[in-house]
Amino acid sequence: MTTSGFGGEVSEFYQRFRRGYPPEATDGLTAAFSLTREDVVLDLGCGTGQLTRALAPRVGAVLGMDPEPAMLTQARLATTEPNVSWLLGADSDVGALTAVLGAGRLAAVTVAQALHWMDHERLFAAVRPLLRPGGGVAVVTNGEPLWLQDTAWSGALRELLSAYLGTPVHRTCGTDDASQERYAQALAAAGYTVSSADVEYSAPLSVDELAGDVFSAMSPEQLPGPDARPAFTERIRAAVASHGPLRERVRVRLLTGTR
Repeated sequence: MTTSGFGGEVSEFYQRFRRGYPPEATDGLTAAFSLTREDVVLDLGCGTGQLTRALAPRVGAVLGMDPEPAMLTQARLATTEPNVSWLLGADSDVGALTAVLGAGRLAAVTVAQALHWMDHERLFAAVRPLLRPGGGVAVVTNGEPLWLQDTAWSGALRELLSAYLGTPVHRTCGTDDASQERYAQALAAAGYTVSSADVEYSAPLSVDELAGDVFSAMSPEQLPGPDARPAFTERIRAAVASHGPLRERVRVRLLTGTR
C-alpha cells in the first residue's frame, strides 16, 4: 500500500499486529536446508523480526538485517532469544557480508514478505558465495494483504481504504502467483534448485487487529494521527459489521532455492 519506509509509529504497529509464523513454516525451512544448531541464517528485510525469532530455536545463530532503524529497535525490544543479532543494512549490502562472515558461512538467507522491495535477481546472485553446500534462499510470504483477500469483509475494507487514500489499493506485496513465478524463474536462472511448499491455516481476526495491520502497512505520512485512529477503527468496524465474525485464511508460501 505504501512506497516509503516503515519508520516512526508504523514500526510499532508492525511489531504488534503482523502475524508470526506457524511451526510448520519453520519445519519446512529446516527441512529444505537441513538446518542444525551449527548453522547461521540471515533473515534479510527482517522488519521487526517475526521470522527471525521463529528461526532462532532451529539454528546456532540468526542475523536479522533491515534498512529501517525503527524496525530494528522494535525487533530488539521484542527479542529474548540469545542467539539473535540485528544488523542495519539493505539487500544491496549483502555482498559486503562476505568479508565479515567468510564464504560458505550461511545455511540460508530468508526474505519474508519483503522481496518486492528488493532487486531480487541481483540478490540471488550476490548471496551464493555466502552459502554453504546445501544451503540456499527462501522467499517467504505470510498470507495475502488483508485488503486483497477473497472474502466479503476484505472487499469492504478495500473499498474503505481506496476512498481514504484516494486511489485503488492493489499492491500484492509479492504474494500473487505471477510474482512467485517470476521469483522462481530468477532462482533457477541463478543456478538454484527450486521447490515450493505451502502452509495453510485459518485464524480469527478482530477489528482492532484488522485496523492495526492496516496501520502497519501505511507510510508515516498516510497513518492517521493518534486522535484520529479510534474514529478510523470505527469506520473499519462499520464497513465489515455485516459480514459476521472475521476469519482470515492464511497461506504461508515457502519458495526455496538450494545450491
